[in-house]
Formats: sequence, structure tokens, C-alpha cells
Amino acid sequence: MTKQRAEIWIADDDRGVRFVLAEALRDAGHAVREFGDADAVREALQTMRPALLLTDVRMPGEDGLSLLLALKEQGVGPVIVMSAYTDVATTAAAYRAGAVDYLAKPFDLDQAVAAVERALIDEPAVSVVLAPAAPAHALLGESAAMREVFRLIGRVAASDLNVLITGETGTGKELVARALHEESARRSRPFVALNTAAIPSELLESELFGHEAGAFTGATRRHPGRFEQAEGGTLFLDEIGDMPLALQTRLLRVLAGGEFYRVGGRELIRGNVRIVAATHQDLDQRVAAGQFRADLKHRLDVVRIALPALRTRRSDIPLLAQHFMASAARELNLPAKRFSRAALKLIEQRDYPGNVRELENLCRRLTVIAPGVEILPADLADGSAAHTGHDWADALRDWAEQALAAGEEDIHGRAREALDRTLLEAALAAHQGHRQHAAAALGVGRNTLTRKLGASRTRKPSGA
Repeated sequence: MTKQRAEIWIADDDRGVRFVLAEALRDAGHAVREFGDADAVREALQTMRPALLLTDVRMPGEDGLSLLLALKEQGVGPVIVMSAYTDVATTAAAYRAGAVDYLAKPFDLDQAVAAVERALIDEPAVSVVLAPAAPAHALLGESAAMREVFRLIGRVAASDLNVLITGETGTGKELVARALHEESARRSRPFVALNTAAIPSELLESELFGHEAGAFTGATRRHPGRFEQAEGGTLFLDEIGDMPLALQTRLLRVLAGGEFYRVGGRELIRGNVRIVAATHQDLDQRVAAGQFRADLKHRLDVVRIALPALRTRRSDIPLLAQHFMASAARELNLPAKRFSRAALKLIEQRDYPGNVRELENLCRRLTVIAPGVEILPADLADGSAAHTGHDWADALRDWAEQALAAGEEDIHGRAREALDRTLLEAALAAHQGHRQHAAAALGVGRNTLTRKLGASRTRKPSGA
């Protein structure tokens, strides 16, 4: 049962955030005190202790993470961290410092109150590992779905639990695996990745566990496998759903006992490796079809992180596109390019069956082939982006802005004539040159269509 009248402290330099959060907590039956910075919290701690502290990360003076570390040393807690900065490094740093939960701003007040009441009941479910913050990751996103991914990474990175990452091809599963490794206490040890679908089945066992000299034809010397190479670190097994059944059995034994033999070897090797696996397939379906061992699935699927498809988080596309255009320019030693408003609208509406990887490749290609510094809709005319009925307005805006900047005159007249001509030609083409049908489709009379068609043939404006 929730501890009623628990005194909750809120530390945030944003008075508006403090006000609405305090009111929600008071409505839930709690006493609340508000603080504008960490110094005020420290002063109050000299005479009393809160039942729970909610603290922002970035405040004037001492930041929230430093305050959190100090409070943990004093035995004050639990602490919930709030931040508008929802990158992996910030989220993981909060959990490493001992936060019991992480609220990404802007947050739902009901969810915030629920997080407070959970924290008042439960002890922290995360092992606390104090370590320097890791560098920022290339895993980007500000959508709600990606914020949840960052939150999960932050929660489980410090543990040694096996993690299964699911998601379509190209969603960034290896980036998540690397973030889990770099935010863990194993970060100073190797991160070793193996795509199990890319290795022939007859060689996969040797790749995983190594082999002794003479173990098979061509094995002229001892070869350490990926398990040995990842000793003390993280082994990332990509496309685990494609692993042959016979090898699944051996992998299960290693996960159960932590011991294995090299192919052709007699020396028992004990490994200390964290396993992170990934797949784009539905493992439950493969288990039901007899193509994947249920017991191995349970061993791997201790914590699951599901990556969203890019088409379900379109709001992240501008951020990703900007990042990929900048990185492509650096990599290829070319001038950095930017998307026009109309072109950005086009790439936001694409479905991206190849997900983030497809967007990255698109940006690399445009960095090379687009003729100007600004990417225009015409640069996407290869069909690489989806078009909608509103794109023409964005393209018109771009043209008008360029024409105005160049000091051109009679822009409205030129645009109107170009619009008439384009609509007439499209309607006639759609109705095989039948003027009456084309006029009806456009909502104008046949005589009006004939007059406009004659005018457009007399004068075709340039640049519109």
C-alpha cells in the first residue's frame, strides 16, 4: 500500500514544472516541498529527509546527477531523475548513479505520479555500478518509442542479464548492443559481434568456440573463437533466429554452464561473457515451427528491447537525416549539404523498408550526387521518396523563396500560369486528350479550358 502523506521533494529550476508536478502529487495525497537548485536541497537535508526526491538533471550550479551521487552516499533515497535530454548516455548515467526511475520531459503527470508511488513501495531493481559516464552514442531519436528504448538500456546496462533485441532489418540493433556494452562495467573489455546468418553453418561452430590445430581440414593452427575473444566483455550474436538447431543445443549448454571446448579440443574453457542477441524474426513463431529451441529462447530473452521501425517514428527522421548528412560529408570529405523544406517533407513520408540504414544510405548518396548545397525535391526524383498531395505546395514555397531572394518580378503571375498549364496538361493526359472530360475533372467549363490552354501555349513561363 502506498505510504500516504509521504513528503516528496522536487528539485527543478523550471518553476512551471515544479508547480504542475507538485499539484499532481498533492492531489494524490502527498506532501510536497519544492527547490530551485541542488544547494537548496542540500541545505534542507541538514534538518530533514524526504521520502523521495525528484530531481532535474540540468540546473544552475550543481547538476542533478552529482546531487544524486551525494544523496546515495548519505543513504537518502529513492531518487527519480527528470530530464529533457533523453540520449542513452544521460539515461544510463542516471541509473548508474542510483536513480530508481527516469522521467523524460515532457512527461504525463499520471505516469509521473505512478512512478513516485512505485518507488515508495519498491526497492531499486537495478544494480548500482558507479563509473564515469560513457561517451554519447550514435543511437538517436526523440520520439516516445526511442525514449523507451533509451530507458531500457539505462536500466539493464549495468547488469549482466542476457538481452534480446528485436526489430526489422536496419533499425539499429547493433547500436543498441554497443550502447549496452559501453554503458556497462564491461566497457573496458572487448565488444565482439558475430552475424550468425553470414557464416556458413559448417564454420559457425568454429567461429563461436574456436578450434584446435588439426581439428578439420585446413585447421593448421589453434584459433580462438568469439567467446574467447569477448572474454570479460560482451558477445553480440546478430540474427540469432537463423542459427542451426544443432548449434543452438551447444550454445544452450554454454549459456547454462559458462563452459565450452574448442572444436577438436579437450581443454575445458570457462568464459565470462555477457550475451546480447538480436533477430528480425519472431522467435515464438520459430519455436512453434520447431526451428528454434524454446529453452534457448528463454535463456536469451531475459530482457527484451524492441526497436521500432523508422516509419513508426517519422518525427525522428529530420534529426537522423541531419546527422547522416553531416557524417557523410566528413567521411567523404565533401561539403555538407542540407535538405530544403520540400525535400525534407518528402523523406519524412517515405516508408523506409530498410529503416535507419536505408535513410543513412540515401543521405550518403545525396551527398555525392546532388548538384547543389541544398537538397531539392528534384534530387529525389529517382523514386526514393514517397510523394503526397501536399508536396507541391512545399515545392512552390521553395521556388517562391528562391525567386524572391533573387529579386525576380511578377512571381504571382508566373506561378499562376505555370499552375494552369500543369493542371491542363495533366488532365488532358489523364483523359486521352478529351477536352470535355478534362474540363469536368478540373471543375471548369470546356470553353474556359480551351482559352487557358491557348494562353498557356502562347506563353510558357520560365523557372516556374
